[in-house]
Amino acid sequence: MSKYYLNYLDELESEAIFILREVWAQFQNPVILFSGGKDSIVVTHLAKKACYPSRLPFPLMHVDTGHNFPETIQFRDDLITELEAQLIVGSVQESIDQGRVAEERGKNATRNALQITTLLDAIEMHHVDCAIGGGRRDEEKARAKERFFSHRDDFGQWDPKNQRPELWNLLNGKHFEGEHFRAFPISNWTEMDVWNYILRENIKIPSLYFAHEREVVWRSNSWIPVSRHLKLEEGETVHTKKIRFRTLGDITITGGIESEADTLEKIVTEVAAMKQTERGNRSDDKRSETAMEDRKRQGYF
Repeated sequence: MSKYYLNYLDELESEAIFILREVWAQFQNPVILFSGGKDSIVVTHLAKKACYPSRLPFPLMHVDTGHNFPETIQFRDDLITELEAQLIVGSVQESIDQGRVAEERGKNATRNALQITTLLDAIEMHHVDCAIGGGRRDEEKARAKERFFSHRDDFGQWDPKNQRPELWNLLNGKHFEGEHFRAFPISNWTEMDVWNYILRENIKIPSLYFAHEREVVWRSNSWIPVSRHLKLEEGETVHTKKIRFRTLGDITITGGIESEADTLEKIVTEVAAMKQTERGNRSDDKRSETAMEDRKRQGYF
């Protein structure tokens, strides 16, 4: 009798597809939280596989901070056209204009935390009962506490002590009116797994992930890209460096690393030698030891 073996990427893919199919089976109006970053791109690719040969059944929801990399927005729009998918956009700028949130001021101001209100408003407006994210347990200690199905109360808040057990691959999506879930199908993946999978599947990603020359300033121990949103401080000097980004977010807080990795093969080799986590260059995560967990408790991704 022949035996059927899966390599580790096949096992991770199979698990993620199982979770995505459970989302489709248990929820009425799920969406994919799409940032334009590699993890949300991989989740979208997996969702296509999970539903093949049908079209992608999940709308993509993007919380637009107004401080995005232009390359990210262009990639998002091109992908939506290619997939013929529905795009839902929540605008942080509209939340500011409506007085729902107040914009931060100062050198390290960011719109990252402001996304919470915009996201929760979009979830309520579109009656979303499950938002599928690309969070991974290796990214940050708060994310290591997540389940595949992460329960959120009727305020959209996360309580790590009030999560459902997930024994024997049984996922419980039952919730009361007003509550919803976040689902994380690639929770058990690492950054290295993501890159190996992108390489194997030849998945398109934004050019920001590849080494390229860019004007940057040294701030918070990272190379922060120069943009119209960045206010230079006294003593800061603009440099032209060949850099790439390991993670994408608000352009004002996402730091790049000096790199020569301009192909997927070179990125995989570079990541294999990394000792710092990919979110180590996100200045918003450096505000406190519990910065991520505090935002998650309020309703962050």
